[in-house]
Amino acid sequence: MRRAAVALLLAACAAGAHAARSKAVVDDPAYAQPTRLVDVGDGRRLNLHCSGDGAPTVVFDAGLANWSQIWGLVQPVVARTTRACSYDRAGLGFSDAATRAGTSANIADDLHRLLHAAGIAPPYVLVGHSYGGMNVRMFANLYRDEVAGLVLDDPSHEEHFLRVARIYPEVRAIAAAERAHGDRDAQACIDAARAGFVPGTRVFAQCVSGGSNPRYLDAISAVYARLQTQPSFLEARLSEEQAFDGDSAAQLRLSRRGYGDLPMIVLTRALSDLPSGLPVDEQGLLVYFLHEDLAGLSRRGVHRLVPESSHDIHFDQPQAVIDAILEVVAAARNPAGARAVD
Repeated sequence: MRRAAVALLLAACAAGAHAARSKAVVDDPAYAQPTRLVDVGDGRRLNLHCSGDGAPTVVFDAGLANWSQIWGLVQPVVARTTRACSYDRAGLGFSDAATRAGTSANIADDLHRLLHAAGIAPPYVLVGHSYGGMNVRMFANLYRDEVAGLVLDDPSHEEHFLRVARIYPEVRAIAAAERAHGDRDAQACIDAARAGFVPGTRVFAQCVSGGSNPRYLDAISAVYARLQTQPSFLEARLSEEQAFDGDSAAQLRLSRRGYGDLPMIVLTRALSDLPSGLPVDEQGLLVYFLHEDLAGLSRRGVHRLVPESSHDIHFDQPQAVIDAILEVVAAARNPAGARAVD
């Protein structure tokens, strides 16, 4: 794999360290309503929003308990070059309620069903943020012949919690206690939602953390907030949280595979305020090297730090995500090209 030396990475990050974060807001009304509800079997429908034309199709998967609107600064630009499709996982956004656990394996299966039922032919360039990064990797592990490229937007890694527990052994017991308490609170929120939330009450404030989002047009933000009060959302959120470093992490470990020459870019938020963006603490270094590990799954894998960005690179520096996607699309269109993605 062609990988830039650390010195070059430092120089590149330093050069871009003064870039301003994006202040644009998602304003496409398509993200405030269902676009196309596709039956994926058993009477379940998932919401699919596609725009643009061309191949390969770029498919976006959002982070934990989130859905297609997070791609509103990226998808429309990518759609000027090729077809771009975002979707809402089961129980989230405008999709029907989930009928099984929100594990990466189930999510990859749902996405596979969705794309084929919608008549969207492979191969696909898959883009995943955070937990979505685990999900699209699971898809690539299961359906490698249908994947033309990967872009991982500050992705989660199945080893993260285990490695943190090794650095801080007390974390495991604390996390187990917090999870048990959190699960009880989450179930109480689900029960309250089923009974009917009352805005302004204490239980509403405790259970509905999203509220309005300044990154969205007011109309989209209002819909985003409303959808988070639905029992189906709260159930799906709890299921994904429980699966995240449990069943999903185990599934990624068992299915782990190399991707050969698959074009692949891994984006990491700048993890410190240093000009280089490189982290100065153990957990930050852990994220950095876990992302290095992911880039190493392909001989054409590339790992980039994105300056001036939080975990939500697609909001803070959308152009960095757009550029990575278009590079992978170009490489996928010219697989015989002598030049790797770099």
